[in-house]
Amino acid sequence: MTVERTFVAIKPDGVQRGLVGEIISRFERKGFKLVALKQLIPSRAMAEKHYGVHRDRPFFNGLVDFITSGPVVLMVWEGDGVIAGSRKLIGATKPLDADPGTIRGDLAVNIGRNVIHGSDGLDTASFEIGLWFSSAELNDWLPSDQAWRVES
Repeated sequence: MTVERTFVAIKPDGVQRGLVGEIISRFERKGFKLVALKQLIPSRAMAEKHYGVHRDRPFFNGLVDFITSGPVVLMVWEGDGVIAGSRKLIGATKPLDADPGTIRGDLAVNIGRNVIHGSDGLDTASFEIGLWFSSAELNDWLPSDQAWRVES
C-alpha cells in the first residue's frame, strides 16, 4: 500500500447530533493520521463546487441546501490505503445498505441524512482537499508510535 490522503466531512446532521467525537475516534482507532481539521458553515458557492459532479441531477439543490444548513467538520486523513479504508469505515451511501459496524450502518438515519462524506478516489480526494484546505492548513507530523507501525 502507499500512503495517501483523503477528505472526510461530517455533515450537519452528524455535527448537530453530537457524533463528531465518535466519528473521529473510529478513524483514529483504525490507525489513520489526522493532518487537517476545521469546522465551518459552507457557503453556497463552495457547496456547489464540492457537489459540482451532481449539478445536472435532480437532487443537486437538496444536497447544496443541506450541506449549507449548519456547521460541518472538515478533515484530511492520511495513511496506507486511507481512501479505500475510510470508505469501508463509512459504509454504503444508503444507510439501509450499510453494514453494521460502519459509521452509516450504526449512525445514519437515511440517504439524505447519512452523517458523513468521504472521497471516493485519488482524483476526488485531491480535488476536495484542495477545495477546502490551503496547503498551509495541512500538517505533516510523525506519530510517536510510528516506528512500530511501519511494516518491514
